[in-house]
Amino acid sequence: MNSIYIPKNYKPSLTLYQTQNAIAIIKRSFQDTLAAALNLKRVSAPLFVDPATGLNDNLNGREPPVSFDTPAVNICAEVVHSLAKWKRMALYRYSFRPGKGLYTDMNAIRRDEDLDNLHSIYVDQWDWEKVITKRERNLDYLKQTVQAIVTCICHTLDTVSAHYPQVRMSIRREVSFITAQELEDCYPDVEPEQREYLYAKEHGTVFIMKIGGKLRSGRPHSGRAPDYDDWELNGDIIFYYPLLDCAMEISSMGIRVDGKALDRQLTLSNCNERRELLFHRLLLKDELPLSIGGGIGQSRMCMLLLNKAHIGEVQSSIWDERTMDECSQAGIVLL
Repeated sequence: MNSIYIPKNYKPSLTLYQTQNAIAIIKRSFQDTLAAALNLKRVSAPLFVDPATGLNDNLNGREPPVSFDTPAVNICAEVVHSLAKWKRMALYRYSFRPGKGLYTDMNAIRRDEDLDNLHSIYVDQWDWEKVITKRERNLDYLKQTVQAIVTCICHTLDTVSAHYPQVRMSIRREVSFITAQELEDCYPDVEPEQREYLYAKEHGTVFIMKIGGKLRSGRPHSGRAPDYDDWELNGDIIFYYPLLDCAMEISSMGIRVDGKALDRQLTLSNCNERRELLFHRLLLKDELPLSIGGGIGQSRMCMLLLNKAHIGEVQSSIWDERTMDECSQAGIVLL
């Protein structure tokens, strides 16, 4: 169900022209900084894929992709939900070696998304993927990579703040790490989203690890597809966002499944029919490179670093009438 929150006395600190310029600064600065920090090369990526390849993601398992007939090739193509599996195939096809990786712009449509200050049916993010060695498939390497990404975000904030000092925004540079089970143990009587909020409000910048499998309560922290992240080696980067008094997820990422983890997670998720798809066959035979990767929300990051009240202030999308009316009355200009 759609909802909107209007912060009391909110007034944008940038004009529309300044906002557009600041978005450009953020996107240029961050992708260059990320590429240098993680040794990534930019590549081109698809907007849609053939579902028979198994390369599209089903996210939490309940969101149908946008699809359309393509008479020229006689298939029903699907707009990507994310590029998690496509990127790993690209590493394989392009012969990337350990220590090197790729990043790309990912654009998607989430047709069933409920709209609020943070959510839109249009999704834009930097998708990245990097080849790793077997010795690097561990939590320490995951944590090092998370901290590197957060450092890149902080560097980008410094850059945009130098251009627009009137944007008064700060974020905590040190990451607090916690597993989904530890989070449930800390806050057993509330729902997962509320746990994230409470922990993020206390610690500022957090990474919640090991998301996907069932916790001791019998429920998972949140849904995760079984065929890209290893549920023991993944997580979400979340910032506490004072303007909206909420936890803002910027990135979902992780060390990807190897053949053994994929076999286990397909069984746990009752998704054994996927074993016959090309991507899954290659992975089960350990023919794809081991990798780590994730998606980093572009509009979310712009919203965070520019201290905006609504994601529609930094991206062009479509909104329900109530959202547009309330934003207009509050002086929030939706692009």
